[in-house]
Amino acid sequence: MQKPSEIRKEIAYFMRRLYKRGLTTTSGGNISMRVGDIVYITPSQTDKGRMKVGDILSVGIDGTTGHGKPSMETGMHLAVYASLEDVMAIVHAHPVAATGFAAAHKPVDCSLVGEARALLQQPVLAPYRLMGTEDLAETVAEACRHSNAVLMANHGVLTTGNSLLEAFDRIEVLESCARINLIAAMLGGGKSLNPEQLHAIDKLMNP
Repeated sequence: MQKPSEIRKEIAYFMRRLYKRGLTTTSGGNISMRVGDIVYITPSQTDKGRMKVGDILSVGIDGTTGHGKPSMETGMHLAVYASLEDVMAIVHAHPVAATGFAAAHKPVDCSLVGEARALLQQPVLAPYRLMGTEDLAETVAEACRHSNAVLMANHGVLTTGNSLLEAFDRIEVLESCARINLIAAMLGGGKSLNPEQLHAIDKLMNP
């Protein structure tokens, strides 16, 4: 099992990477990891591009907090963990293209490219709820039951994973796929993989 210092280091690294990749803004987005009954999470009101190990906070899975001010979306992270025992990491951010689909209430078609199908299957759209509220937490947790990638209407996106690397990979692939959707549309429309090809990918990933 990773030491708390190693977990904090990994979260801070991936948050800086999220910012450098242009997947979130200075004040936007949050990352967490669950280890037993503890959830390590990024803080509120901290420059995401300069996130440090000492900035990462910990909260109990039951919501008890120690020092510092955790992300305003901590309740959302805790609700997802409570709903899905196999989720060990969460990345929430506002990548421009994918968030554009969320703002338009349009699906990101992951049948256009094999990687997106393999890693995401098909993202789902969660209805708009006010940020930081219990309503948002419950709505997103329910959406996560149906997909590892959620478009949060008029807000942003959230991905889950068995590890932080997996959750981060999924948000990168989601944003890439959203851009591919837009480019394909400008070129006259994307050509989806056929059902047989999609089934082969599903079987490969879940033998």
